[in-house]
Amino acid sequence: MTQTAYIGLGSNLGDREQTLMDAVKHIHQLEGVAVAYCSSLYETDPVGNVNQPAFLNMVIRVKTSLDPDVLLQQMLAVELQLGRVREVHWGPRTIDLDLLRVDDKIINTELLTLPHPFMRERAFVLVPLLECCSTEDETFRIQIEQDLLGLPDREGVARWKTCNWQDGFAPSES
Repeated sequence: MTQTAYIGLGSNLGDREQTLMDAVKHIHQLEGVAVAYCSSLYETDPVGNVNQPAFLNMVIRVKTSLDPDVLLQQMLAVELQLGRVREVHWGPRTIDLDLLRVDDKIINTELLTLPHPFMRERAFVLVPLLECCSTEDETFRIQIEQDLLGLPDREGVARWKTCNWQDGFAPSES
């Protein structure tokens, strides 16, 4: 069974754009996963530990036959391949991949919570998520729009560049 999943990507160390594009490529090459849409890249202020460089963030929509926990494990493996080191909570990182939503699944285990528990509180997630939200899911789109209205940090999210990753699927147009 194919499901629609949304994955948030962020980077604030090294060549941020290239790292994000490499992550999209790695995710697209996973068995049972196909990237369907990429948001633009957004430069965003750090959250939590604010004494660090600005992030580039984006969201991708994928079609997957993987169970959410398997997809998460594959995403963690991609992070390791791209040099992710977990030293400081909410600290600088080469890549951060967050599984935001898989269809309407609600999961709450030790390793995975869906939908992502902080997604609705973060403009750096909601702005690109709204951009790549499937038009088939109008209820989800309306929820994102409403959540964004209540967030004071929307101004800290600035479109940086349209995604132009073109290996294997059509990029987003904006």
